[in-house]
Amino acid sequence: MVVGVSGASGIPYAEDLLRALGSAGVEVHLVITAGGRRLIAAEGGLGPDQLEALAHRSYPPNDLAAPIASGSFPTRGMAVVPASQGTLAKIAYGLTDNLLTRAALVHLKERRPLVVVPRETPLALPTLRALVALAEAGAVVLPAAPGFYHRPRTVDDLVRFVTQRILDHLGVPLAWAPRWQGG
Repeated sequence: MVVGVSGASGIPYAEDLLRALGSAGVEVHLVITAGGRRLIAAEGGLGPDQLEALAHRSYPPNDLAAPIASGSFPTRGMAVVPASQGTLAKIAYGLTDNLLTRAALVHLKERRPLVVVPRETPLALPTLRALVALAEAGAVVLPAAPGFYHRPRTVDDLVRFVTQRILDHLGVPLAWAPRWQGG
């Protein structure tokens, strides 16, 4: 599984996804953009090295020769979490100026699962158009918008709700958060 972290607020979502994938025994390849690194520092919590330690392998964002840059490297899917407006627009329009955007485009062209998790708000019209383009290209657009029917008590409960949805769309069978039980 490939996880890309870009420069939008929401690093706790990336950390939780990495922990969940580790719990599920999934091999994880990680790329963090320069903007993602700045956000990791700004939002506190784990540092970049600690976040990278949650993956089996991490790559610098400028390493366009990394295995995840090629369709011949088999993966189960990719999540971009959090996805900045700039990163999701680059993916939507095929602009591969770094490893994260290249790996995401590989997932689209190979018809592998790609889950893009925008966190920024509000969304400008160009971003909305890019989100439509992503969906039309086959990506799952999964905004970091937690539900409340499970009666969350902590921020971690809210984060886990979104992580569970990402796991579901990547086909990872892990019960990470409560599910809807009917009303």
